[in-house]
Amino acid sequence: MPFKRNAFAFCLLFSMLASLRPAQAQVAPAGYAWASTLDAGGFASIFDPDYVPNKLVGGGAYVDLNLFHGIGIEAEGRWLRWHGFEGIRQDNYLIGPRIKFKHFWKAQPYGKVLGGFSTMDFEDRDATGRFAALGMGGGMDLSLGHRWSFRAVDFEYQAWPKFLMNSLSPYGVSSGISYRIFSR
Repeated sequence: MPFKRNAFAFCLLFSMLASLRPAQAQVAPAGYAWASTLDAGGFASIFDPDYVPNKLVGGGAYVDLNLFHGIGIEAEGRWLRWHGFEGIRQDNYLIGPRIKFKHFWKAQPYGKVLGGFSTMDFEDRDATGRFAALGMGGGMDLSLGHRWSFRAVDFEYQAWPKFLMNSLSPYGVSSGISYRIFSR
């Protein structure tokens, strides 16, 4: 039950923050009506696996498709393979909506709610499991020019509601860099 309440509270807060974007009273000129972009990047992560006291360290990749003025889709893969206690590893494969908030200077804050699955190798790889996962979070990208961006911080809280006989709540932070493949 706490997972459902936390997820509902986060979604409510997320939708309230997303509605803070300034209202547009005028119709956008034809040249600005559709502003899609595709960015791809990589990052390094450190996560608390919520299973053992050691932090897991790893890398990952992400793709951001901006469909319409800050509303888009993010897909990410994260492989937390190092620093694990007795060979414990976690991998995440998530996709979902992402909303960019009003930017300031070269900073672009965003929020995201992702769903998918995660896999986990247990102690000494005696067993492996695949679990449904929900990731909620946000962060800030800094523009480094026309095509490059620095993902200064990306915080993510995950919920694995059906982890064995309980639930699991890994969380962590990532940082990386991305390249704009196309802009329209």
